[in-house]
This record gives sequence, C-alpha cells and structure tokens, in this order.
Amino acid sequence: MSQANKRIPVTEERWRELNELKQAGQTYDELLKELIQERNRRQLAERARRVEEADEEELTPLDEL
Repeated sequence: MSQANKRIPVTEERWRELNELKQAGQTYDELLKELIQERNRRQLAERARRVEEADEEELTPLDEL
C-alpha cells in the first residue's frame, strides 16, 4: 500500500477526541480504518435488523392458519 500524505482539517476539539481514542503505537491511519470498519459493521447490523423486522411483519402467525 502506498503512503498518501493528505491533510484533513479538524477542529481542536476533534483532534483531542481522536488523540484520546488512539492507542499507544497506533497510527492515525490505523485509528481511522478501525473507526470506518466499526461504522460499516453498525450499518450492516442496522440493515439486517430492518430486513428481519420487515420479514416478521409479513409472516402469518401459525395460530392464524
């Protein structure tokens, strides 16, 4: 993977929050990757929950058959 040095403007408050989340020895690139993966997992779980709820709404209870 090639290193691309980009600047991402953040407020001082956001910088402090990121600094608090970052573990010793962890790069900001690794931290951002971790945060992105967590967000993607949450979105996938939310989509799965919505599909499951939609399926339940379409099902007919056995005692109604």
